[in-house]
Amino acid sequence: MNKAVITSLLVGASLFAADYSKIIEHPDASKLIEKDLLAPATAYTMPKGCITTDSDAIARGEYIFHNLNGKKAKQNPPKGLSRKNSDGSEKQYGNCVACHNIEGAKGAGNIGPDLTKYKEYIIDTGARDAQFVYQKIADARIDNPNTHMTINLTTKLFTEKEICDITSYIMSEKK
Repeated sequence: MNKAVITSLLVGASLFAADYSKIIEHPDASKLIEKDLLAPATAYTMPKGCITTDSDAIARGEYIFHNLNGKKAKQNPPKGLSRKNSDGSEKQYGNCVACHNIEGAKGAGNIGPDLTKYKEYIIDTGARDAQFVYQKIADARIDNPNTHMTINLTTKLFTEKEICDITSYIMSEKK
């Protein structure tokens, strides 16, 4: 076929092509992006009585640390923790072991700091304190804007109590 015939066929076909521009959605991307933006980094003060040696609190912290979510959690949650949020949606746990190693970890990660013997090596030596650990779990961006750690309290992924439980677990004596 010669170029003139092909050109005339294409021009003719385009005259009969449907105009779909009016039925295609054009959402305002700025509103979609705004919805996904994180709030600014937030400094938190650890609540009074947050750190505890209470075995129930430590068990909750350990459970959150080692599990991903309610549906796929390895065992039933300990006393005071549920597989569901108050609205009935599935509870998202920490899955901290995806990035951190700690005593008893299965499938421990090596992206974040190793938390094995954290109390002995870091807390007991005075290198860090409970407020530091609490802040790192609540919103690690406060001193590291480029962190890959989840932003747990600012996004309301966890409550203050759950962050206290995780902090208590990290700082507890391990068997």
